[in-house]
Amino acid sequence: MPPLAMAHWLLALSQVRVSVHGHDRLPPHQPLVVVSNHRSIMDAPLLMSALGRPVRFACHHYMGQVPGLSNLVNALGCLPLDAPDKGQTAFFRRAMQALRAGEAVGIFPEGAAPMVHRTTPDNLNTFHRGFAHLALRAPVEELAIVPMAIAAHQEITNSVVPLRWLSLFDAAEPLFQRPGWHPAVFYREVNLLIGRPVRVDHRLRSRDRAKGPMELATELTDCCHDEIATLLKQGCY
Repeated sequence: MPPLAMAHWLLALSQVRVSVHGHDRLPPHQPLVVVSNHRSIMDAPLLMSALGRPVRFACHHYMGQVPGLSNLVNALGCLPLDAPDKGQTAFFRRAMQALRAGEAVGIFPEGAAPMVHRTTPDNLNTFHRGFAHLALRAPVEELAIVPMAIAAHQEITNSVVPLRWLSLFDAAEPLFQRPGWHPAVFYREVNLLIGRPVRVDHRLRSRDRAKGPMELATELTDCCHDEIATLLKQGCY
């Protein structure tokens, strides 16, 4: 089953009610770097379905190691991150290959923390800059960074597995060295809001060379964080 069809099937199986806002903002027919808040295993299929195209989402390293779960992430076309103690060279290489092929790559810039700690639907952690560096370094003439917000109106949360059990699959992950259970959020009703895309082309990359990679990446990261925070506030209330 193709990844997009798999995403549609998973959402139909879950019977989640979804409303998509801002679809007219999407740039047609070009590579995308999709960024979003992240609290549920449902996030990747939700975003893919809303965009109407396959998205190669980054996922935690351990998800590619757990039997059954690894089959799901492979079916959705996800790109598992490298182990925390290995850097992300291999992941960035695979992500750049996907962008060069005209595909969309999805990254959750909050990292894994919101998946492990119970959070409210309007919560938004600080962002890592990796997606901005990927967009600026991608070997394509032009792409768009698309910020999206997942605003849950109804959801249920279950405790699925002790966190320390997951260290069997990723011993280097510090989040799995703590007591407690891994929560699992399942949406019942959710708004998906598409923000204003950020165009990354030769003009923006020339600013990168003038300012330095860290400064421009920080600007892009802050811009997307602020956009998603605004969308999340709109979508939750």
